[in-house]
Amino acid sequence: MKTDLRSLFESFQKNREYILKKILPTSFMLLLTIFVYSVVRGAKDTLLIPVLGAEVISTVKLFGVLPSAIIFIIIFSKLANLLSRERLFYSITVFFIVFFVVYAFLLYPINSSLTLDLKTWINEYPKLKYPLIILENWSAALFYIMAELWGSVMLSLMFWQFANYIYKVTEAKKTYTIFGAIGQVGLISAGYAQKHFSIVNASQIDPAKAWESTLQLMMISVFVAGVLLMITYWYMNRFVLTDPRFFEAKEVKAKKSKHKMSVIDSFKYIFTSKYIGLIAVLVLSYGISINLVEGVWKNQLKIQFPIQNDYSRFMGGFQMWTGMISMIGMLAGIYILRKYKWFTGAILTPFMILITGGLFFMLIIAGDKFEASLVLMGTTSLMMAVIMGATQNILSKATKYSLFDSTKEMAYIPLDEELKVKGKAVVDVTGARLGKSGGAVIQYLLLSFIPGATLSSLTEEIMIIFFVIMIMWVLAVFSLSKLFEAKMVESSIQHSK
Repeated sequence: MKTDLRSLFESFQKNREYILKKILPTSFMLLLTIFVYSVVRGAKDTLLIPVLGAEVISTVKLFGVLPSAIIFIIIFSKLANLLSRERLFYSITVFFIVFFVVYAFLLYPINSSLTLDLKTWINEYPKLKYPLIILENWSAALFYIMAELWGSVMLSLMFWQFANYIYKVTEAKKTYTIFGAIGQVGLISAGYAQKHFSIVNASQIDPAKAWESTLQLMMISVFVAGVLLMITYWYMNRFVLTDPRFFEAKEVKAKKSKHKMSVIDSFKYIFTSKYIGLIAVLVLSYGISINLVEGVWKNQLKIQFPIQNDYSRFMGGFQMWTGMISMIGMLAGIYILRKYKWFTGAILTPFMILITGGLFFMLIIAGDKFEASLVLMGTTSLMMAVIMGATQNILSKATKYSLFDSTKEMAYIPLDEELKVKGKAVVDVTGARLGKSGGAVIQYLLLSFIPGATLSSLTEEIMIIFFVIMIMWVLAVFSLSKLFEAKMVESSIQHSK
C-alpha cells in the first residue's frame, strides 16, 4: 500500500494544474456541502429529540420528509427541463440557505407562539400521538424536513450529479475517494463548530436561550458556507468546463441537443430500468438499516443527554470523530477502488453495517446483565450503549462516505443522460427518503400498535428486521455488479469504434 500511495503522489506531482484547477475546487464544493449538511443535521436532531423524544423522528420522516422529497422530485424534473444546469444549482442552493437563516433568526425566537396546543386531541387519539406532536411543533419539524432534504438534494443529487457530469469513469476511480477524503474536513469542521458554539453558550443561565444563541451561530456558518459553495460552482463553470484539457466540450453540446422527455415519459423510462432498480435497492437498504439502528441509539442518547446544549455538544464531538475516521477510510478506499473490482468496494459497506449493527443490538439486549460490573468501572450500561451506538454510526458512515458513495456514483456513469440525471434524482432523493422512511414506517407501526412501546423495548423486533434488510442489500450488490461490468464492457466497445 505504501508503494501504491507513493506512485499516486508522484502522479499528482506530474498533474499539478489538473489538481489545482479541477480536483481541489471539486473537493472544496463537497467540503462545503458536507459542512452545511452536518451543521443542519446536528441542529435538527437537537431541536426535536431532547424535547420530544427519539420516537417522533420516525413520524416526521414518514409524514414530513418523504412527501416533501416526492414533491421536490416532481418540481426538479420540471425545472431540469426549464433551467440550465447552472441556474438550477444556484436556485436550489439559495432556497435552502435562506430558509435556514430565516428559521434561526425569525421563526425560532417566536417558537412558543408558533406551537399549537393539541394536548386534548393527543389524549383522545393515542394512536395518533406522534403525528399530532409533530403537527403541534410544526416549525421545528419543518426545519428537520429541510435539513434532511439538503442531504438528499444538495449532497446526493446536485453535487454528485455535477461530479458525474465532469468526470469520466477512469477519472472517478482515481479521484472520487480523494476529493471525498478532503470533503470530510467539512464534517470535522462542522462538528468542531457545533461543539464550540454549544460550549460557548452553555454558561448562559437559561438553557433555552443558550440553545437559541447556539442555533443562530450555527446558521451564520451555514450562510457563509452556502455563499462560498455558489462562488466555487461559478468558478468551475467559468474556468474548468471551458478548458478542453479538463472537460470535453463537444460531449456537452451533443447532450444538450438531445430531445428532452416529458416528466411522465421520464418516469416510465426510469422505472422500467432493472439497473436503476438495483441501485435503488442499495440506497433503500442503506437508508432503512441505518435508520433502524439510529432510532434505537438516539433514544439512548436522549436519555443520557436531556438538555439541548449538552446533546448538541455530544453530537458535535460525534461528527468530528466521524470526519476523522472517514478520512482514514478514504485512504483505504483509494487503494481498494484502484486495485479491486467495483464489487469489492460495494460489498464492504453492508458488511460493516451488518457486523457493527448486530453488536450494538446485542449490547442493548444484554446490557442490564453487566450493569453491576460497569458501575464498578465508573460507567453505566446506558453510557456504554451510547458509546457503542456512536461507534457503529461512525464506522458505518465512514465506510459509506469512502466506498458506498463512490461505488454508487460510479454505477451511474455508464448510463445515458436521461437515466444519469433524472434516474439519479429519483433514486437519490426519493429513494433515499423512502429508505429512511421505510425504517420510519417500521418504527412508527411498532410504536403505534404496541401499547406502551418505546424504541428501547422494541430492540429485539427491530434487530430481526435489520438482519432481513441486510441480506437483501448483499444480494442486490451481487446482481448489480454483473450488470455494471457488462455496461463497462459495452461502453469500452463503443468508445473503440
